[in-house]
Amino acid sequence: MCGRTACTLAADEVSRASQYRDRGGQRRQPRWKDGDSDKYRPSYNKSPQSLSPVLLSQRHFVKNAPVDECVLAAMRWGLVPAWFRENDPNKMQYSTNNCRSESLLEKKSYKDPLLKGQRCVILADGFYEWRRQEKDKQPFFIYFPQTQGPAHVKTEEQDEGTPCKEDPQTCTFEEGSVDQKGEDKGDREWRGWRLLTIAGLFDCWTPPSGGDPLYTYTVITVDASPNLQGIHDRMPAILDGEEEVRKWLDFGEVKSLDALKLLQSKNTLTFHPVSSFVNNSRNNSPECLQPVDPQAKEPKLSASSKMMMGWLKSSTDPKRKESDTGEVKQEGHPIETRPKKQLKPAGPLQQWLQGANKKPRTN
Repeated sequence: MCGRTACTLAADEVSRASQYRDRGGQRRQPRWKDGDSDKYRPSYNKSPQSLSPVLLSQRHFVKNAPVDECVLAAMRWGLVPAWFRENDPNKMQYSTNNCRSESLLEKKSYKDPLLKGQRCVILADGFYEWRRQEKDKQPFFIYFPQTQGPAHVKTEEQDEGTPCKEDPQTCTFEEGSVDQKGEDKGDREWRGWRLLTIAGLFDCWTPPSGGDPLYTYTVITVDASPNLQGIHDRMPAILDGEEEVRKWLDFGEVKSLDALKLLQSKNTLTFHPVSSFVNNSRNNSPECLQPVDPQAKEPKLSASSKMMMGWLKSSTDPKRKESDTGEVKQEGHPIETRPKKQLKPAGPLQQWLQGANKKPRTN
């Protein structure tokens, strides 16, 4: 299951962080669909009905475009089928935020876009999941292990879930490759936070009475990987590496039934516990994903997660400022944040996502 994500990069950073290779192996940086970069809003706490950055083939918008040419679009989370006949998409009687990979061919809402090649990749810093406990639920933030060097390159260390070749107590970003905001130092390849690439389906719905088309998506889920089963029994279908992303999006070369073979549980993610502050979808600040030490007994961590946790907690920057209190916004609605509680420093993760007190940027 996946009901909450974070994507804190600005629109131009999302474009640089989602570089891909076409059929010929050439590296390309996707552009935003016209006007969509203005619709997208970074957030530490994205919930269904909000707009998320989605990567898909340009052919879906321009009929003569190459199938392997990709474009970024801002799509609403929660698929509205093209055949839905109400004028208000909120009148859908069932949830389409997630769809199980096992039943994609059984339900018309998902079968139609699948067979039409309407496959997409949802981009996020990571996603949140809640582990059930006796009296409450413990939230976790789940993401790709981060490595030095180009973020898109899949290495053997990542396959094993190892965040860095260095000792986790001294692991830092390579000097000159990324600053605290994860911005490029002139290199063509993105060296900031490696975004999760989640398999999804999308559809385009137009109100029967007329109006602008609405693009929406659903997150495909699979059985949880062994290291995540202690948190939840389901997880998003992760596309790990450039080749898997290319095959999922290239509906001209890879037919639907073959693409389904990419939807497998992958033991490549790591995680850390976060505060219950994230439970309220209106809360939108760095506190949502800062590591905490829950009083409840933690699930058994994989070697990868242990190394990542050590890495996250190792760096203490005396110049790092605490997150601002006061008003924050999510989708344009101001709310009051609660007083900050003392949290452990998150090291490179916090430096990257906050960039020394970084806030979600709006265009």
